[in-house]
Amino acid sequence: MAQHEQVRVAVIGSGFGGLGAAVRLRREGITDFVVLERAGGVGGTWRDNSYPGCACDVPSHLYSFSFAPNPDWPRTFSGQEHIRAYLEHVADVFGLRPHLRFDAEVKRMTWDAEALRWDIETAAGSFSADVVVSATGPLSDPKIPDVPGLDSFPGKVFHSARWDHDYDLRGKRVAMVGTGASAIQIVPAVQPEVARLTLFQRTPPWVMPRVDRGISAAERRLHRALPFTTQARRGLLWGIRELQVQAFTKRPDELGLVESLAKRNMARAIKDPALRARLTPDYRIGCKRILLSSAYYPALAQPNVDVVASGLSEVRGSTVVAADGTSAEVDAIIFGTGFHVTDMPIAERVVGADGRTLAESWKGGMEALRGASAAGFPNWMTIIGPNTGLGNSSMILMIESQLNYLADYLRQLRVLGGRAALDARPGAVAAWNHRVQERMKRTVWNTGGCTSWYLDANGRNTTIWPGTTTEFRRATRRVDLAEYEVIRPPVPGGGGTGGSGGEKAVDAEVGA
Repeated sequence: MAQHEQVRVAVIGSGFGGLGAAVRLRREGITDFVVLERAGGVGGTWRDNSYPGCACDVPSHLYSFSFAPNPDWPRTFSGQEHIRAYLEHVADVFGLRPHLRFDAEVKRMTWDAEALRWDIETAAGSFSADVVVSATGPLSDPKIPDVPGLDSFPGKVFHSARWDHDYDLRGKRVAMVGTGASAIQIVPAVQPEVARLTLFQRTPPWVMPRVDRGISAAERRLHRALPFTTQARRGLLWGIRELQVQAFTKRPDELGLVESLAKRNMARAIKDPALRARLTPDYRIGCKRILLSSAYYPALAQPNVDVVASGLSEVRGSTVVAADGTSAEVDAIIFGTGFHVTDMPIAERVVGADGRTLAESWKGGMEALRGASAAGFPNWMTIIGPNTGLGNSSMILMIESQLNYLADYLRQLRVLGGRAALDARPGAVAAWNHRVQERMKRTVWNTGGCTSWYLDANGRNTTIWPGTTTEFRRATRRVDLAEYEVIRPPVPGGGGTGGSGGEKAVDAEVGA
């Protein structure tokens, strides 16, 4: 007989969001929970992305939990292996191992309106949960474009997030498709090994130097002996980024100086005027994520690298062809083409109170109350949900704010007593989303003149938070029951109870 577990809370995913939620549940005294992970280990995107050169572009001491400081980060910007080791450490130190269920990919989760619970079908059996916390993350499902002829390519093809470590790139002719955050790390890592590297660049990125260095043994000893020095370091890194937000959200014209610095960075490494012209963006810096690398431009200047200022449009046998007609013979194609961010596959597997999937509910664009709760999906909460992304700081700050909201959500259910569920009111969700989108209009992400993965198919920015992390923390410090309908088990002649006034509460919280 297939395994079945009934729990208070089911957490989906074991990256930063999922492990953070698990720690918070234990701190709230809740131990009746599971963490459902589709892979065989923790780590999320830091488990999946193991490509050469993979590292974080947020400083180590800021890209870690405030409740789990790490005095032993080896570099100011840590590599993938160090971040994954940190997450394994968190799982051990906070006693999360008994709650982890590996190889348990969620196939479908359905709201049971009679029992007020979620029925979850996974690859490892079935589960029932009063509350679901979806922490699958936006950078979990790779996106490979539908390129004509790709299926018949005789060589090797893989995505940066599914790197084939058994395939030896040495001496090969390689096509790198994409110029995002992964590609600018992969290019300098593989360029010295390959015979020829052809980079297909649909849109050039803005690239600033990555001021990375090893953290000395003396610094690490200091952080271990005096923990407040770690907190001070983190606080300084956070404060600098909070001050930068105004330029991104309210005064994009002030970013001109940063553009000048980025151009100077390029000019130091790229001496060929024609190549420099191909690498110079025609949109305001910050419209797409600003990338950090001190090795990307020097790698592009090497004689075995060709930069094609056009996207890949066709594959003819072993020949790759760009939209501008440029072609090259290659042995391998590596896609650094991002992820399903605004069309997350998990949304197709979540069936709400009215029988519709979350994907159907979000057909016109993702939206959730305070980035967490979607109308029609009771007792379901997402971590790193719509409009919670950041363009210049650490997502761990946003995750911890959402964990505060989750903790109060569970407290409110406990206070209500008995069998109860909370369903975000459509009016409250709409009011929150309206205010977010109004603020978004003047940001660099909407006015900077680019098309980025922040935008959905309708051209709406459903990804980025248009404010500071402090503002978001204030907005998620508590659950306002007026923004939710309180649902009780159906009884003959009875019904649920709810509140009103959620729209006014939203306007007050999201700010101007």
